[in-house]
Amino acid sequence: MLLGAFVGLRLAETCGLRTEDVDVIRGIVHPRVQYPAEPLKTKTSQMSVPIPASLAAELSAHVAKYGRHESLLTGRDGGQLSPWAVERAMRTARKKIQDLPAGLRYHDLRHYFASLLIASGADVKTVQARLRHVSAKTTLDTYGHIWPDRDESTRAAVDAVITARTEQRRNSGESVTRRRRSGPV
Repeated sequence: MLLGAFVGLRLAETCGLRTEDVDVIRGIVHPRVQYPAEPLKTKTSQMSVPIPASLAAELSAHVAKYGRHESLLTGRDGGQLSPWAVERAMRTARKKIQDLPAGLRYHDLRHYFASLLIASGADVKTVQARLRHVSAKTTLDTYGHIWPDRDESTRAAVDAVITARTEQRRNSGESVTRRRRSGPV
């Protein structure tokens, strides 16, 4: 779940992630293949994703606990975990964890990741890069409604310019008026 919620990986990318694709020292996830060992969806999907030290530590602990296998996510037999198995685990989690939405799917974790970035103030190009979308249009079409309403900030920006302009006119008008009263300088 961490790879969906905090890296934004698609389900097939998560299942295809190999232990060697995670650089815990530098804090980077390098998606290279998707389940079972197919090329990624697009060239942009191969972009590396930075992760915080806390997540790198969690992934490192996962490898230490379950052993170093070719695939990061493995079943009890050490074999690569399938997307179906991850979705089954999601269904189990929905039953065990109170307040999870009834229809929560793994892909919803990717949406959570995007929402988290947007709520923290990330701009569209940053969110696009982290989700590895080919274009910002895809990001905006999918998540544009989540970005905070900027009406107040645009009002404030325009108001500041108008106020400064009015103040400048007032100050320059006073200078002209003083000069007219006192005669040419």
